[in-house]
Amino acid sequence: MNKADLTGLLKDVAAGRTGVEAALKRLRCLPFEDVAYAHIDHHRHLRSGMPEVIYCEGKTLEQVVGIAKSMLKAGSDVLATRANETVYKAVRKLDRRAEYHKASRAIVVRHEKKKPAKGVVLVLTAGTSDIPVAEEAAVTAEALGSTVRTVYDVGVAGIHRVLSKTDLLDAARVIVVVAGMDGALPSVVGGLVDKPVIAVPTSVGYGAGFSGLAPLLTMLNSCASGVAVMNIDNGFGAGVLAHRINLLGER
Repeated sequence: MNKADLTGLLKDVAAGRTGVEAALKRLRCLPFEDVAYAHIDHHRHLRSGMPEVIYCEGKTLEQVVGIAKSMLKAGSDVLATRANETVYKAVRKLDRRAEYHKASRAIVVRHEKKKPAKGVVLVLTAGTSDIPVAEEAAVTAEALGSTVRTVYDVGVAGIHRVLSKTDLLDAARVIVVVAGMDGALPSVVGGLVDKPVIAVPTSVGYGAGFSGLAPLLTMLNSCASGVAVMNIDNGFGAGVLAHRINLLGER
């Protein structure tokens, strides 16, 4: 839909020829912007409550910058995952508000600060090596508007560590648990709380961990109820799901 089409739609609504619900339905189904190497979905936030996110791995610098430029021109916030500092510097030339979160390799550009959701998303890791994936979840949820707390290195090898955090577990609305190796921490947490637990297996561990397959299977076979499982190293997906669950408590 171009500017003239949008103007026409607004006039139809104002004149009563088109109802507000019908207009919103048309807006939700707007076509994308075709930039040859990508079809940028500027109106995804109307359908899903969040803008399109740029996954940087596998894209050239020019492609990432081109997509970010288009999104910024359309007035959208930008979240780019799996980005390096070279990509960050290029995006920051487009918008000085760009922030680079080194641990998670995420770039965030906010047009304005969102009022955070009242509920808290708590992100835990079993070990220090799991922090990059956990940070991706935390940065994602925070960029979408959730209040996030993090607690790192509280795995089952020293279970007293997570048991000492019961105040934080109780205060959270949803909990993301990130673990590699045997992937046991989500089951432990799931047995301690009465809220949703999102388990994220990581590729951290020795050979028999099979690059995250072992903790993935452990989490899928969890004996604790109310544990959902993301794909291996998918901190972004966990952050999005945690935020959406968190928003349900605001309604």
